[in-house]
Amino acid sequence: MLLALSLLSGCQSLLKSAESIPITDIPYQRKDWPHWIDADRNCRNTRQELLIAASKIPVQFKDKRQCTVKTGLWSGPYTGKQFIRASDVDIDHIVPLAHAHRHGASQWTRTQRRTFANDFENLLVVDDAINQAKSDKAPHEWLPPNKVFWCEYGRRWQRVKDKYRLRYSAPERDVLKQLAAICYR
Repeated sequence: MLLALSLLSGCQSLLKSAESIPITDIPYQRKDWPHWIDADRNCRNTRQELLIAASKIPVQFKDKRQCTVKTGLWSGPYTGKQFIRASDVDIDHIVPLAHAHRHGASQWTRTQRRTFANDFENLLVVDDAINQAKSDKAPHEWLPPNKVFWCEYGRRWQRVKDKYRLRYSAPERDVLKQLAAICYR
């Protein structure tokens, strides 16, 4: 594993050298992506459902209706840090909405965007500061500080992109190939 991590460090030079290539001229508008919906109408939106599912202990709620999670125990895969308060974490779209928009989703219907934005396979509970640092970057622009998670991150990124038939940029594809070569040894 240490050899793989040292080889993965070589990917970091690519992170700084390549920029994302916009593939659409249609501007991204976050409001066009309905996220944090209450699909089962139990008063818990996607964020709350994921917080409940990902907590390592039973969660505590803010109210008697049990709609909003207050506390639990989450381990942020991007940093390895643990969190107790739900207000300290964000829900990250592994493949960010803006990135998806630029790589094929600009032509999607609102229903397709809602499905993507609420797909648990594309969501992780993460440190809110690291989520903001990641923003809408692809793997050639950003990888988690926790190098142990790089392989899983690359696999999940590719699985989501393939599932939704989103296009890849050349630098993005290069970094994913490097990760796969190292991770699948």
